[in-house]
Amino acid sequence: MPPLVVTLAVDERAQAAWNVLRRRWFPPDRLLVDAHLTLFHALPGAHLTTVLADCAEVAGEPFGMTVARVRSLGRGVALDIESADLLRLHAALRERWSPWLTRQDAQPFKPHVTVQNKAGPDVVAAALEAVRRDPGPRTATATGLDVWRYRGGPWEHLATVPGGRPGRG
Repeated sequence: MPPLVVTLAVDERAQAAWNVLRRRWFPPDRLLVDAHLTLFHALPGAHLTTVLADCAEVAGEPFGMTVARVRSLGRGVALDIESADLLRLHAALRERWSPWLTRQDAQPFKPHVTVQNKAGPDVVAAALEAVRRDPGPRTATATGLDVWRYRGGPWEHLATVPGGRPGRG
């Protein structure tokens, strides 16, 4: 069964701005999904019911975040995101799902939105300069969690769980 991806849902203004950056700078042949902040990259697909229940139990009220910096990924560019509430939310879910985590998901969480990846050095340098000049909104609001099924290309959206701030977790 294909794995599940959990991303942070954000306000429409931030999502639209991040999508513009991603569509401008992401290699067109690799642009399969909109801009997103991934919380978990590959949870077992067989645990969908538990993942949705945990998201609903842990997600609380929306919360604010800050675009702290624009960072080079080597072959791409990312917006680094800072929020104590985001770190708490991720930690609460990570604790519940720790037996299932892949090596990638078990690494320290560094929240970011990738606006470019797998590009050549000249394109990365141009994107880094342009995005540093105009990274879009400096703040965003987390509005919930999105759960997706990874199908090797575009993701299949399964559910949006409203909220954001760590709740009863």
